[in-house]
Amino acid sequence: MKKLLLALGVSTSLALAASAPAFALDEIKWDMQSTYPSSLTQLGTLGKVIEERLAKASNGQVQITFQEPGAIVPALEAFDAVSSGAVQAAWSTPGYWTGKDSALALFAAVPFGPQAGEYYAWIRFGGGQELLDEIYANYNIKSLMCGVIAPEASGWFRKEIKSVDDLKGLKMRFFGLGAKVMEKMGVSTQLLAGGDIFPALELGTIDATEFSMPAIDLKLGFYQVAKHYYFPGWHQQSTLFELMINKDEWDALSDDTRALIETVCEANIAYGLAEGEAIQFAALKELQDKGVTIHTWPPEVLDALRAAWGEVVAEEAANNPNFAKAWESLSAFRDNYKTWSEIGYLR
Repeated sequence: MKKLLLALGVSTSLALAASAPAFALDEIKWDMQSTYPSSLTQLGTLGKVIEERLAKASNGQVQITFQEPGAIVPALEAFDAVSSGAVQAAWSTPGYWTGKDSALALFAAVPFGPQAGEYYAWIRFGGGQELLDEIYANYNIKSLMCGVIAPEASGWFRKEIKSVDDLKGLKMRFFGLGAKVMEKMGVSTQLLAGGDIFPALELGTIDATEFSMPAIDLKLGFYQVAKHYYFPGWHQQSTLFELMINKDEWDALSDDTRALIETVCEANIAYGLAEGEAIQFAALKELQDKGVTIHTWPPEVLDALRAAWGEVVAEEAANNPNFAKAWESLSAFRDNYKTWSEIGYLR
């Protein structure tokens, strides 16, 4: 074909294009219900990046439109909407759906768990994605890991926390498995969507909150109410985010369209991790300028939290075979990873 076109006087570029294999993209127009507002640094903006890059890479054929929380369904109802097909896709994190299966928490953020590189290595090459597929198949959902962010802060408090005893009796917004650890510390926890946290903190419905990293927390204004900001984020050393897709819709796509979506998600992981690492130090300085005191947890508090985490793992594994299976897989991968990390990296 190429020789024929050249012989006919067709340009080399057109001849090469004609000889290239066909790239068969589906033409789709989906909604993507977000659990985060588009204005929220990283947590929302990374969802917008997916929308924009899919449209650009496909020349407008693959349109997955970011929908603000509540535009179609409330943020924390996105799971059921995708499962039923009421909406084709959603932008979220598996940790929001532990009410469906507690094992999903292990695919979002793990207390005293891996940093981003190790975590994503388990997902992609250690069996994590396959385990996630097994769980989500029960709900007619396909989940693609589509973002990861750097360590979070571990909380905003109105008063300084000097010991484990100071935690007892507090009401606190907390996410995922870390909430179960805090409950063992005597904290009463609840999960609130991002937009609901500041009003609850301001009104005194909660005494403290964790949400994300400094650049994100700054945008939500927690410093206006609570002045004590604690690190490290023992409960979320890295956090994974997902593009959830109704499985019937996913299965109906061509291989090329699925490959495009997967490629955009992998690019989004690299983009989000680099951005997250680059924007924290300026945010920390701004928070300090606003009167926030930055604290690091005393070793004895971290030791108590780690011990409580061990109890949570044992309880969750005993109650849920999926949790036990995922925890065994992650733990085995991390044990093997130490062979590399302990000699490969400066500490």
